[in-house]
Amino acid sequence: NEKKKGKGNRSPYSPSRVLHIRQIPSGVTGAEVVSLGLPFGKVTNLLMLRGKGQAFLEMASIDAAVSMVNYYTPAAPHLHNQPVYIQYSNYKELRTDNQHNQARPQAALQGVNAVQHGNLGITSALAADGGVLPSHGSVLRIVVENVFYPVTLDMLYQIFSKFGFVMKIVMFHKNNQFQSLLQYADATNAYYAKMFLDGHSIYTGCCTLRIDFSKLTNLTVKYNNDKSRDFTRIDLPYGDGQRTVEADAIYTFPAPSVPPVPGALGPLMVTTSAAPGHVTIPGIPGNSVLLVSNLNPEKCSEKNFFLDFTGVYGDVHRVKIMFKKRGIALVQMADAAQAQLAINYLNGQRLYGRVMHATLSKYQTIQLPREGQEDKGLTKDYSNSPLHRFKNPCSKNFQNIFPPSATLHLSNIPPSVTVDDLKNLFTSKGSTVKGFRFFQKDCKMALIQLGSVEEAVHALIELHNHDFGENQHLRVSFSKSSI
Repeated sequence: NEKKKGKGNRSPYSPSRVLHIRQIPSGVTGAEVVSLGLPFGKVTNLLMLRGKGQAFLEMASIDAAVSMVNYYTPAAPHLHNQPVYIQYSNYKELRTDNQHNQARPQAALQGVNAVQHGNLGITSALAADGGVLPSHGSVLRIVVENVFYPVTLDMLYQIFSKFGFVMKIVMFHKNNQFQSLLQYADATNAYYAKMFLDGHSIYTGCCTLRIDFSKLTNLTVKYNNDKSRDFTRIDLPYGDGQRTVEADAIYTFPAPSVPPVPGALGPLMVTTSAAPGHVTIPGIPGNSVLLVSNLNPEKCSEKNFFLDFTGVYGDVHRVKIMFKKRGIALVQMADAAQAQLAINYLNGQRLYGRVMHATLSKYQTIQLPREGQEDKGLTKDYSNSPLHRFKNPCSKNFQNIFPPSATLHLSNIPPSVTVDDLKNLFTSKGSTVKGFRFFQKDCKMALIQLGSVEEAVHALIELHNHDFGENQHLRVSFSKSSI
């Protein structure tokens, strides 16, 4: 009865290192089956039942198997454009020593595992398994859609090097899209990277990868910097501009060791809560709590201070100002990726005459005060605030995140409000208005340029959500444009 029951469920058995894969199309090779498990850890054994369209895959650890099942259960993987279904097996290990018809799958297993070490064994594995070597080249064209968080060259290297040795990367913007060309040492590495990564998101809900094969057969890289890099040439110049500390590392290490990105897909270790089409990775250690110091104590205790300012880069859920040191605060963001984004843009900014410092806290969450516990209003819960900018995953706010700048983007401006009204409003908060213009196609939006970045930061904190009356509130954010 249990076995009959199991056929209707994805995971009828308790977690096991051995996974049962069903409805495999004819013609699928052992190498392709093994590739389903590669991103989650080492695959230690494979049993192909070609006549039944089934296979058993053994992972090196139960944790790897659990991650694989949790990831593929809500979103079945496809082989040869058909979905295949994965569940735990009642076997605890596989024994294929005496099965002569498993010679090809075993050869494929040994070769495909080699891809995790960046060598070319996978090519011979495909041939041993009777597979057809890909006819495309080794260069991928990568388009990143819905870029909410910064995507760096080192981040792409971290993600794609899981599938083989990355030789070259070039990043650029084309047709208002973030694009990149990436060259592997071997075409088969490119094939497996595309097969697994295409359609996935670097962060949950944004930075979605769209991957095609490029018509180029070889990339030409002239400079090793933050936009282009040839990992086989450490002698290339940096190009125009000053070198950064990160750029200098290129000259020492042809393939730099990249630290994991909080919230990012890079390590390809999928959490149990991963949604279909997304790979969510715990950060280092996945912390969403910021430690913010050197604040002006009088200003930081004002209502909605952190919600207005830090909220430009993510949704603030909780804030705790230190009782004995009012210039230090803990700020809990919605997730680790938003916390890292806030650190990148806010650390070192001047705020009310002081240079603010932002880093990750050692705390994983901010505890709300217990009933009867004295707090003096220093801990605030904003988890249900209507001022959150990023609650809706389709919000345009995801596409308009920029570093603090002297130019502010204004939106939700009522028709009755004039240029002079807005200039006077910002002047009343101590700002020097250097320039102003409404958008030609939409008079509900405008750009205003102030005297300095610090002035713009102050104005944003003071005037975001400003009430014009009749429940019409001004929206303020930083702009990448200037007037």
